[in-house]
Amino acid sequence: MNIKSLREQVFKLLFRAGFVEPSEMPSQVEYFLDSGDMTVNDKDRSYIMEKCSSIVEKIPEIDGILNDRMDGWTTERISRVELAILRLGTYEVLYDEAVPAGVAINEAVELAKKYGEDKSGSFVNGVLAGVNDSSRASARSEDKKPDKGHLSGTVSEKKGDTYITRKL
Repeated sequence: MNIKSLREQVFKLLFRAGFVEPSEMPSQVEYFLDSGDMTVNDKDRSYIMEKCSSIVEKIPEIDGILNDRMDGWTTERISRVELAILRLGTYEVLYDEAVPAGVAINEAVELAKKYGEDKSGSFVNGVLAGVNDSSRASARSEDKKPDKGHLSGTVSEKKGDTYITRKL
């Protein structure tokens, strides 16, 4: 399977996660993969199981982030399709270093267009763009470090790949 198909299978499993207890997810994943609806090699099986498990483990944290980013909405108010897509997209934007944020957002939008309602794509795009922007802002603030080689009262700030030293 290609990565797009693998992502779609993870989305389908995350959709199931909205209907069962987290402790039931390993057996749900096994049932899903063994249902005979698709052929899955060992490598793909491992990828799907590991990614799904990682996301399910982080659902409380991911949902908190989503609730902070959805103006006027909460994870309890949106459709389960959108919620599963947003959980997957948020995980990929924030925690999966193998997936560039832009790709994660684009793929989530494509899933929303395929499985969601008419405006799901733009909703998912807006929420995940907010998640990405806030994570980048957070990373920038973590990159600001005092420059120990200079007198106090100066700060080194990372700009791209370069540190710029300035007086306070």
